[in-house]
Amino acid sequence: MSSLPTSSPTPSPASSLKAPAFLPMATASSCCTPDGHCAPDGPAAAGDPAPGAVTAVYTVSGMTCGHCETAVGREISALAGVTGVAADATTGRVTVTSAAPLSEDAVRAAVDEAGYELVGPA
Repeated sequence: MSSLPTSSPTPSPASSLKAPAFLPMATASSCCTPDGHCAPDGPAAAGDPAPGAVTAVYTVSGMTCGHCETAVGREISALAGVTGVAADATTGRVTVTSAAPLSEDAVRAAVDEAGYELVGPA
């Protein structure tokens, strides 16, 4: 009677490799609050304007969520003189506070760059 080896075979290197585990995305990396609005570290909110500041409200079409608000807010915030932006996807309104009046063409170009359409002043 022949004896069989009692040790188990050594696994080959290829058979010991395992697929990497997928980690869920961290919710802290989202720019949105749970209610779908911009988080505090997003574009500056148009709150109490500084003395002499100009506030204008525009209607923007195509925004549907907090990410849309953030995209529009970031582009408009990059315009010279802008001190605050508050975008609301629910109403389609964007409130912009600036040191001086902005050209509608400049605001339109910023909104276009974000991928949305400026309808005009609200």
